[in-house]
Amino acid sequence: MKYLLSVLIGASSYGILSTIVVLAYGQGYQLGEVVGTQLLTGCILAWLLAMYTAWKERSKGKRLGAAGPVAGSEQSEATAAHSPKLTWKHRLLLMLAGMPTAITGLLYYQSLRYIPASLAIVLLFQFTWISVLIQAVSKRQRPNGIMLFTLVLLLGGTLLAAGLMEQKETSFPAIGIALGLLSAVSYTLFILFSGKAMPSVHPAYRSAWMITGGLVLVFILFPPYFLFNGLLWSQLLLFGFLLGLFGAFIPPVLFAVGVPHIGEGMAGILGAAELPVAVLLSSFVLREHVTMLQWGGVIVVLLGVMLPELYKMRARTARRLT
Repeated sequence: MKYLLSVLIGASSYGILSTIVVLAYGQGYQLGEVVGTQLLTGCILAWLLAMYTAWKERSKGKRLGAAGPVAGSEQSEATAAHSPKLTWKHRLLLMLAGMPTAITGLLYYQSLRYIPASLAIVLLFQFTWISVLIQAVSKRQRPNGIMLFTLVLLLGGTLLAAGLMEQKETSFPAIGIALGLLSAVSYTLFILFSGKAMPSVHPAYRSAWMITGGLVLVFILFPPYFLFNGLLWSQLLLFGFLLGLFGAFIPPVLFAVGVPHIGEGMAGILGAAELPVAVLLSSFVLREHVTMLQWGGVIVVLLGVMLPELYKMRARTARRLT
């Protein structure tokens, strides 16, 4: 349950981002500045956590070492088995695995320039079936009935919650549609890589290197002029800190903890929790009007998120009774 909650909270953190980005764009900040400050602050937070983790492990090792040679030896063996030494090859792999995080932000934030936020969210949430499809192909297993029914609920609820059924406009720029769909693919890759990239390494170290990879990519694509022209010390710093905390720090750490234990397919479904959070914040913070039909979609999405686990709990209960 703690691993499920870890992924659920991490996904919910992503739901906060769209509100912050809208506020940042309202102040005139550009894509590279928003994503750059997001990953910069997220990277700093991640490395602070990694350094604290390393200090804590060293302190624990010293205490056990002082208790005697046997205890110290046991601790060294346990640490080595749990936290293998990272070579530069391993660090590079983790950095590459973290780049989809940055790519997702760039694609999704840029899509908001061309299409309504409701449609952008719908397109981003196509990762729910993309992740299940990739898992089914890679493992050569067909999704079971409960998984397929869950995906139908998620897709239907997403359409309602995003308000797409009430949109009067029927045509949107092709570039906006393409960017939204590509953000869904990138988000799926992030979920997959989170579970496969050096899972034996401590989540704090994994997250730090993965976020660093995303930061390097963004700084290559968008040189960080805001670091030198004084723009960083404006409201951009606040927006960047919030985006870094809820977009580049909390989700990768929690995904690194939870995804290896629950699997990529379930992680993809739990990721749908982002949408209800986004709708709630758009209503209460941005003062956007949310119709009853949209709230109905939010409830359907929540049911879709809970359904697989309720099914598993029922199956476990039935096995115990028999």
